[in-house]
Amino acid sequence: MSTAISPVKIAILGCGTVGTQVVRLLTEQQTDLSARVGAQVEIAGVYVRDTSVTRDPVVPTALLTDDVDALIDGADVVVELMGGLEPARTHIVRALTAGKAVVTANKALLATHGAELYEAADAAGTDLYFEAAVAGAIPLVRPVRESLAGDTVTRILGIVNGTTNYVLDEMTTKGLDYGEVVAEAQRLGYAEADPTADVGGHDAAAKAAILASLAFHQRVSLDDVYCEGITEITAADIAAAKETGHVIKLLAIAERTDAGVSVRVYPALLPTAHPLASVRGAFNAVFVEAEAAGELMFYGQGAGGAPTASAVLGDVVSVARHVAGGGRGPRESNYASHDLLPIGGAHTRYAVRMSVHDKPGVLSRVADAFARHGVGIGSVLQVPDAERASLIISTHRAQEESLRATVDEVRAMDAVGEVLSVLRIEGE
Repeated sequence: MSTAISPVKIAILGCGTVGTQVVRLLTEQQTDLSARVGAQVEIAGVYVRDTSVTRDPVVPTALLTDDVDALIDGADVVVELMGGLEPARTHIVRALTAGKAVVTANKALLATHGAELYEAADAAGTDLYFEAAVAGAIPLVRPVRESLAGDTVTRILGIVNGTTNYVLDEMTTKGLDYGEVVAEAQRLGYAEADPTADVGGHDAAAKAAILASLAFHQRVSLDDVYCEGITEITAADIAAAKETGHVIKLLAIAERTDAGVSVRVYPALLPTAHPLASVRGAFNAVFVEAEAAGELMFYGQGAGGAPTASAVLGDVVSVARHVAGGGRGPRESNYASHDLLPIGGAHTRYAVRMSVHDKPGVLSRVADAFARHGVGIGSVLQVPDAERASLIISTHRAQEESLRATVDEVRAMDAVGEVLSVLRIEGE
C-alpha cells in the first residue's frame, strides 16, 4: 500500500529579474518539474519588501507577501534571490537552522559568510546549493564539487563577469575607449548604473573565492582574493596587446602550487590561440585543469534572468528530491590547509610597456635592471616614434614582488620617460 508524498513547498525571497524568471519557470513547467522531483512542487509564496509595487504579470499577486518569517516557516525549500549581505544572511541562516533546504545565487554572501552558512546547514542536516552563484547558467559548481571530487584540481582560469568581458571585447573589436563602452553597456543593460562591482573586479573576486574553496577543499574568503579591475585599461593597452598576439581579459585565477594556494583577479594578456581568448560579448567561460582529467572548459551565458533561473531550478529539483525522498546533497569539503599566498608570492609572466629616450645604451640599462631582480626577459618589441621609443618587454615567469621591484627601478631611470602599463600574461 503506497503512501502519498506531500507536496514540496518552495519559498522565493526576492522578485527581481532572476526571481521573476524562477516564478515563471516553476509555474510553466510545474508538471515536468514535479515528475522529476517525484512529488508535487508548489510555490508557497514570494517575499518582497513592498507588495504594492506593480510587477511582471507572470508573478501572481496572490503569491506576494511581506511576511518573510511566516513564508520561511511554511516552506520546505527556500530560494534566496535578494542579493547583498543583509538581510539575506539572516534569512538564510534562519531557514537552515529550521531545517529548510536553501538554494541561493548570492555569490557575495557565500564568499563573505560561506563558513557560517555551511555550518548552519551541517548542524541542521539540510542542503545548501548555489550553482547560480558562479557563472550563471553554466554548470560549474556541481562539476567542480562533485564530478571532480575524485581528482586533484590544480588550476582554474576563468572569465566569470559578463560586463567586463563585454567592455573589453568592444574595446578590442571596435577600438573604443573604456568610458565610451561602459556608457554603451549601461544603455544596453549589460552594466549597472553603478558598475563598480563589475568593473572593479569585486564580482569576479567573490566567484573566485567560491571556486577556490570547492576546488582546493579549504575555506577561501573574499578577503583572501587579490583584486584589480579594468578601469585603468586603455585603448593603447588593447593596441599593444594586438602587437604581441594577445587579447586582454579580466581573469579569475585560482591555482595550487607546492608553496600554497593563490587566488587572484586582474586584467591579463591571453594569447589569441587560447580558448578563453575567443569568448565574446557578455559570455563567460572557465578553464579547469586537473591532474587526471586534464583540461576542461565550460562556456555559456554567465548572467541574465532566464539563464540564471535555469541554474536555480536545477538546484531546486535536486534539493526537492531530497525533501520528497530523503537523502542529502554534498556537504562542505574543507579538510585541506594550504597556505593562502599573497599576491607578492604569485608567479606568472609579465608584459611591461614603457616609453624611453631613443638613445644608445638605454635598452642595456633597462635589461640590467631586470637581471638584478632575477626577472628574465623573454622578448622585446620596440616601436619607434618621433622623440621616444616604446618598448614592450615580455618576461619569463617571475615572482610578483621581484617584478614590482624591477618596475620601481626602471621607473626611476632618467632614460625612461614613463612606465605605461604592467600586465600579467596568462595561459602560456
